[in-house]
Amino acid sequence: MGMILSVNLAVPEPNSAKSVGVTGINKQPVSGPVAVRAPGPKTTGLGSGVVGDQIFDVAHHGGDDQAVYAYAREDYDWWEAELGRPLTGGIFGENLTTVGLDVNGALIGERWRIGADLVLQTTFGRIPCATFQLKMAEPRWVKRFTREGRPGAYLRVVEPGEVRAGDEVRVVDRPVRGVTIAEGFRAWLLEPELLPRLVDADGVSESLKEGVRQRLAGRTGS
Repeated sequence: MGMILSVNLAVPEPNSAKSVGVTGINKQPVSGPVAVRAPGPKTTGLGSGVVGDQIFDVAHHGGDDQAVYAYAREDYDWWEAELGRPLTGGIFGENLTTVGLDVNGALIGERWRIGADLVLQTTFGRIPCATFQLKMAEPRWVKRFTREGRPGAYLRVVEPGEVRAGDEVRVVDRPVRGVTIAEGFRAWLLEPELLPRLVDADGVSESLKEGVRQRLAGRTGS
C-alpha cells in the first residue's frame, strides 16, 4: 500500500521551448483536499483532471487519458543521487507525488483507490518534451530521462473524488495479462520490437492499441 506524499498544482511560468509561451510544468504542493474529476477531451475539455491545476499546451497534454500525473518519491531520490542536486516534489510536473508505490511497475490499466472515493486508472508513461528539458536545465535531459525508464504514470479518472497529502493508495484491480508502465514506455520509445505486447495486453486502451498498430504497419511498410 502506498501513500500520497503531496498534491501539486501548477504555478504558471514563461516557456520559451514552445510557441504557447506559458507552461504549467512548475507544480507546487498544496494543503487541504483537492477535487479530481474527468476533464474531457484533450483539446476541448478542461485540461487537467485536478481542479485548480492548469495546462497550456492542450494539444499535447491533459485530457481524459492524461488527467492526472503521478511520480514516485523513490524515483526522485534515485535522480537526486544521479544529478547531485535536490529535487522537490512537483518539479517533474506531477500532480501526485507518491511514496511506497511502484509507479513504473504498475500495470497499464490497473486501478488505484485513493482515500475514500477517488479511483484512478493508469494509462501510460510520461513522454518527455522540450518544456521538460528547459525546466530541468540538464544536458540531453530528454534522452537521459528516456534511457533510464522512470517515466511515472498518467492516469484517467474512473470515479471522481478528493485527494490530499497522507491519503492511502491501494491497488484494487490489475489486468490479468498486463504490461507495466516501464515496459510500455520502453516499447514505445526504445525497443519497438516489444510493441506487439501492447496490442495483446489487457488494460491497454483501444486508442493506444490503434496507435501501436499504426507504428507496426509503418515499420513493415504495409
